[in-house]
Amino acid sequence: MTTVIHLPQGPYTPRATPLDLPSGAAPTSRTVFSAAHVVADPYADTGPDGPAAVDWETTLAFRRHLWAHGLGVAEAMDTAQRGMGLDWAVAAELIRRSAAEARAVGGRIACGVGTDQLPDGGTPTLAEVTAAYEEQLALAEQHAVQPILMASRALARAARGPEDYLTTYAHLLRQASEPVILHWLGPLFDPALEGYWGSADLDAATGTFIEVVAEHPDKVDGVKISLLDAAREIDVRRRLPDGVRCYTGDDFHYPELIAGDERGFSHALLGIFDPLGPLAAHAVRVLDTGDVEGFRALLDPTVELSRHLFRHPTRFYKTGVVFLAWLAGHQDHFTMVGGLQSARSLPHLAKAYELADGIGLFLDPGLAAHRMRALLAVHGGAR
Repeated sequence: MTTVIHLPQGPYTPRATPLDLPSGAAPTSRTVFSAAHVVADPYADTGPDGPAAVDWETTLAFRRHLWAHGLGVAEAMDTAQRGMGLDWAVAAELIRRSAAEARAVGGRIACGVGTDQLPDGGTPTLAEVTAAYEEQLALAEQHAVQPILMASRALARAARGPEDYLTTYAHLLRQASEPVILHWLGPLFDPALEGYWGSADLDAATGTFIEVVAEHPDKVDGVKISLLDAAREIDVRRRLPDGVRCYTGDDFHYPELIAGDERGFSHALLGIFDPLGPLAAHAVRVLDTGDVEGFRALLDPTVELSRHLFRHPTRFYKTGVVFLAWLAGHQDHFTMVGGLQSARSLPHLAKAYELADGIGLFLDPGLAAHRMRALLAVHGGAR
């Protein structure tokens, strides 16, 4: 029997049944990646400043879940707490393990390539930044994983202007054996990336970004734009050379960007597709048939949840993502590397539960309600 949960925002009656989401093959009209979270080892004796302790089997099981629904996995990205609890040594092990798992199950995988083995303090030289990128690029290529060249905090500190970005990326792209995905992560996701591409003026920065791609179109599979600015993404999309894709990273406007317009559309590489995996994959398969209205009818109702998870300060969206994975039964605890489970308030998490349950996201609504009550009890508020 369904009973009311007394959430901080008021009483809520949980949904009785989930959405009926059939599994299926990978979408064909769009390339769709989910950036995937990592599952911490809750029994590890470590702290926020210690090395990341990962529950490897549960982490890989979640990737198998995404692959089973036809999604690609974007590994060791921002959603996996790269630079916010996940250090390079553990990220490298994550890439190795996920690459092997992808080969075993036939899953598509790409991985983040950055410079986070460099210390956060001080100003590195451009040579040091380039060498760090090269080390990570070599690992991706060694394991036959498509590289995603991530924005670099170290490069943001080292560069003196647009030319330093042009030189660094040109060098890396010339070395890449296969086309890469270029990632522009905005300061809403990481304040240390303010002024990336050599300017705080977004028009100027966009020009430099486009120039990097235009000079090496054969080495760029696509670009991922994570600025939460739909108009700018559409502008970039229309200026890309033929054959270079745009992967939306806009967790506020993804339905309309993926649906596209008469002049094109975006593919997807999204953190919100971690909790939305089965629903997102099904929606894009509907879009494959040409049914834009059906696609929007499925995906539009998820935007309120996504906007809630990614609300300011946006970089803490990972907490909500992992919270929903716990409620959904993908892991047995709500613990995160670096202790990041404390980064969002109880009211924020309770609202995330209400929104996710309201759209039928949980395969087992009873389990989600039970776990929500348990969290409330820990905070002294269960009824």
